[in-house]
Amino acid sequence: MEVFSKIAIAFTQGGAWMWVILVMQIAAIAIIVERYVTLYLKRKTTEMNFANEFESLIRKGELNEALAKARQSQANHPLAYAIEAGIHSALNLGGKEEIQGKMDEVLLAENSKLEQRTGFLPMLANVGTLTGLLGTIVGMIKSFAAVTYANPMEKATLLSAGISEAMNTTAYGLIMAIPTLVLFAVLANRATQLSEDLNQGALKVFNWLSFAYEPVPARVARTKNNPETPTVNA
Repeated sequence: MEVFSKIAIAFTQGGAWMWVILVMQIAAIAIIVERYVTLYLKRKTTEMNFANEFESLIRKGELNEALAKARQSQANHPLAYAIEAGIHSALNLGGKEEIQGKMDEVLLAENSKLEQRTGFLPMLANVGTLTGLLGTIVGMIKSFAAVTYANPMEKATLLSAGISEAMNTTAYGLIMAIPTLVLFAVLANRATQLSEDLNQGALKVFNWLSFAYEPVPARVARTKNNPETPTVNA
């Protein structure tokens, strides 16, 4: 209880700028909690292992089975969306360029989800530090004003109040900013790991689809000449 009472006193002495820093701290905590749940609890670095489950199906030309498997796995594996897009292109005689383009579209969307809101953390940390600095300047201005204009009996009290406001806002700004920057680095590193895992898994599937299917112009020409010829290279 004594600790909380001291915090309350310091918060009161810090003036109005303490509330501004508090608002930014609450926003930073909300982002950190949401990103932690998304990046650590909902997402796992298992996409490359998931991609390996499609190798046999794709090499055998069993794309409909692979497509069904991808659709069933979308709740747990974001890579499944990219695999679905790539298989659709392969089934539609899209060729390498179309397969890559469709998969890249999905990967861009999925990778952007990993970085959502994380970029606000360094901004909030910097603004919190600057707000603390602004509170310091305001507190020092009050201190000098007290010395210049106040009644001699009140000078010591006003000078002490101004210095207290300056020090408390500076300290609170740093208390808010330092953990925010550290956790931003942790979350950004996690997002990078997940992105690399997702992209490498997608690259595996793209390579299997590319090598299992001949270029679309050649296939279309061959299909026109011999409609009975299968379009899939097992």
